Amino acid sequence: MAYNSPNPIPFSEPPYLRGLPSPYITPAHRRFQQACRKFATENLIQHALEWEREGTVPEHVFDTFCKHNMLLPNMPAPLPVDWLKRLGINDILGVKVEDWDYIYTGIYCDEIARSGLSGPGASLTAGFAFGIAPIYKFGSTELQERFLPDLLTGKKRSCIAITEPEAGSDVANITTTAVKSADGQHYILNGSKKWITNGIWSDYTTMAVRTGGPGAAGLSVLVVPLKGHPGVTMRRLKVSGQITGGTTYIELDDVKVPVSNIIGKEGDGMRIIMTNFNHERLVIAVGVTRQARVALSAAFSYCLKREAFGKTLMDQPVVRHRLAKAGAELESMWAWVEQILYQLVHLSKEEGDRQLGGLTALAKAKSAMVLNECAQTAVLLFGGSGFTKTGQGELVEAILRDVPGVRIPGGSEDVLLDLSVRQLVKLYQAEEKKLSQNAKI
Repeated sequence: MAYNSPNPIPFSEPPYLRGLPSPYITPAHRRFQQACRKFATENLIQHALEWEREGTVPEHVFDTFCKHNMLLPNMPAPLPVDWLKRLGINDILGVKVEDWDYIYTGIYCDEIARSGLSGPGASLTAGFAFGIAPIYKFGSTELQERFLPDLLTGKKRSCIAITEPEAGSDVANITTTAVKSADGQHYILNGSKKWITNGIWSDYTTMAVRTGGPGAAGLSVLVVPLKGHPGVTMRRLKVSGQITGGTTYIELDDVKVPVSNIIGKEGDGMRIIMTNFNHERLVIAVGVTRQARVALSAAFSYCLKREAFGKTLMDQPVVRHRLAKAGAELESMWAWVEQILYQLVHLSKEEGDRQLGGLTALAKAKSAMVLNECAQTAVLLFGGSGFTKTGQGELVEAILRDVPGVRIPGGSEDVLLDLSVRQLVKLYQAEEKKLSQNAKI
């Protein structure tokens, strides 16, 4: 199939790629999608399953993506245009960096996930998606000058390190400490970080640490050197899905970090982390919805040809019922994700965070539920082949193993469901207060 030909199998492509009208996609967006699909297919998608089997994406792939500015789309929109132009970066596959918006981000994340596997893409993207943005959004000019040139060009790799063995979604209870040295020139770090995507390959990490007392007010964020830095020990963790993601355990034993490596100021940590989470959850939701597409369309295709009881599976009403239920969830999810992307294009950063933070958390949680439904459906319809790590069911079996790696990171599902409603209650209370004040005037 040609790179830019949409897959004709039902549920395999977003509506705009099936030739249906879209209020969001412009001709410029479509041109980027075509170029992105060609690049991603050649350099990632066609090899993704092979690399997942082997457990690691070759290092040259990261270099190729950086050479073509194809990891920059992982950062929040709008992009850090001034910094990119200083570094001689003016466009991404023909899209001017100043024209980049969240619709382009959505297209990119959708295309990068077309293998159906989250690990190969995550092995490349985590640093750009989550580790770099806090530096250019909240870091001092001096901090940016030291780190951004190498990080934005991919000369150095980064990740984000928040989760700990005893503190995952409960960010306020992080225990890794950062205590100032006697001369006040360094923080001395002690503690551990767990389940850190890309950590094993990273030169630096944007790390949440405790510089103050208990709770959220005591948190700060530092740029911490990793590879080869004294006191830092890293090892890869064996996980059931996302094999190529480089999931890492990091131990910190009296690690010295210059005090100038702080992002923002002491006590800013929770605000920085929560702001970063909005973007993280959104890009996860986009990629996960594409994974669900891959699983469900693979099942659809299989059911058209697989015969049982004298007819194809597609001729069985119970099979059509399963496909329909999963398909409705999938297409509803994509419509919601597109809506959020469009709203972010037309809201200020502050208003986007305020109005959409809770809904983005809810969308991320829901996308994982949808993936679970589509992956479970696919595995069941593939039958024994869906329970086998080789053969025609290999891909859907691997996708199902990816599901927990979506339901847990970025805020676990139950935490996000609760968070979303608490945020919506806050919005309601703020609006109610405004109405009552206006009524008094």
